[in-house]
Amino acid sequence: MKNIIAIIPARCGSKGIKDKNIKKLGNKPLIGWAIYHCKKSKLFSKIYLSTDSKKYARIAKKFGSIEIIFRPKKISKSNSTDYEMIVHAMSKINIKYDYIAHVRPTSPLRTITQMKNAVKEFTRSNYSSLRTVHEMSETAYKTLEIKKGILKPLKNINLSLDKLNGPRQGFNKTYSPNGIIDIYRKNFILKNKLLFGENVKAFVTPFCQEIDTIDDYKYIKFLCKEK
Repeated sequence: MKNIIAIIPARCGSKGIKDKNIKKLGNKPLIGWAIYHCKKSKLFSKIYLSTDSKKYARIAKKFGSIEIIFRPKKISKSNSTDYEMIVHAMSKINIKYDYIAHVRPTSPLRTITQMKNAVKEFTRSNYSSLRTVHEMSETAYKTLEIKKGILKPLKNINLSLDKLNGPRQGFNKTYSPNGIIDIYRKNFILKNKLLFGENVKAFVTPFCQEIDTIDDYKYIKFLCKEK
């Protein structure tokens, strides 16, 4: 498909896991797996790595012909947004394209089939964007927070803890984004100054573990050894 590009984000300042995006999983670092998936899918006319690290750029180039976009430090912080990263990358890309696939290194258990099916569904639709999600094992309606040591329902959920303790079948299913692939429309971003908008296609997949903490990383390493 010639009108879709892939952008892989890989800043170097992760606080949860030092150098998270280049942590090894099997024979590749996480950014290597993201590049591998993009190349193997044969979906993209160009693959870009958005990074603030020359070291990450050198590592990424070992996994094939990709374009490096060096991101300013001011939009490479822990509170920087995906929107900032994507818009900066767009300003550096000079080829024609209609769609952007956002492929995170932190979801290395994605499959090529999932990527292909998501792109196929989205490009044949009128949705503003697409996110891959999986059903949560416990509905988010039963999630609690702690205020001054006391358990409370989340804001705007007007139910007591006794009601929330009811069977999960009595609540709507809820879903968690899993980072397999997000897809945006270039023209929608330029017009609305948003990535997703309100007409977002939900592409539901089986559970897919993301790597946000050291325990996530250890768990995925264990799964890979089991396989």
